[in-house]
Amino acid sequence: MTALATLKPQHFLWEVADRIGTVRLNRPDRKNPLTFESYAELRDLFRDLVYASDVDVVVFASNGGNFCSGGDVHDIIGPLIGLPMKELLAFTRMTGDLVKAMIGCGKPIIAAVDGVAVGAGAIIAMASDLRLATPAAKCAFLFTRVGLAGCDMGACAMLPRIIGQGRAAELLYTGRTMRAEEGERWGFWNALHAPEALEAEAMALARSLAAGPTFAHSMTKTQLNHEWNMGLEQAIEAEAQAQAICMQTRDFERAYRAFVAKEKPVFAGD
Repeated sequence: MTALATLKPQHFLWEVADRIGTVRLNRPDRKNPLTFESYAELRDLFRDLVYASDVDVVVFASNGGNFCSGGDVHDIIGPLIGLPMKELLAFTRMTGDLVKAMIGCGKPIIAAVDGVAVGAGAIIAMASDLRLATPAAKCAFLFTRVGLAGCDMGACAMLPRIIGQGRAAELLYTGRTMRAEEGERWGFWNALHAPEALEAEAMALARSLAAGPTFAHSMTKTQLNHEWNMGLEQAIEAEAQAQAICMQTRDFERAYRAFVAKEKPVFAGD
């Protein structure tokens, strides 16, 4: 296991406090676009979180009133023009690896979205486990508007599971902006909060998760993702095995003893 509190990324901001890691892109003057380097460094961060001993929950926050404006037009889109297929595929696989790393990191991820979350920014929000936003949040899977397919970084697999096939198809074909109240009604946003309250609400949610049975939370995240590819009987069996593992934890025993004593359990994640 490793500690990530001392990690000093070059291409985004990162801090750890109270076992909550907060990441935010740091180009607010451009609405926080991604570059080749920030994509790769974010991928590596989420890969490392699997082994992090000091982080139980991650908040992917906004910065300067915006979440992420997607791939930088000058630093990414321009250089991609004219590249050979092999190099283009290496890039698209790298961006997909970021989503894979977020799914596989073993920690709940909360997206706190203010302002713009478009392109890869919308994907990062989608790949998070829980999503909070402000009423002014603008989320768009705008790949077709730049001449690309809507099937980017897992969108055609994940978005229909969140908001339904027809709604996802509309957003991915048209590239239009999903209004915040629309996204909440469809279940994309778990809740909407005023801009001045957004990060506080995200941190409160993160603290509640960090104070819970964190090993069990990691099991929940694993099963939520693995069961996409299972039939019902397989899923029930997988959950039986997962729950039997959780029953061996000390947190399970703590919860029982606290119940008997009529106290609130204090979980430790073991």
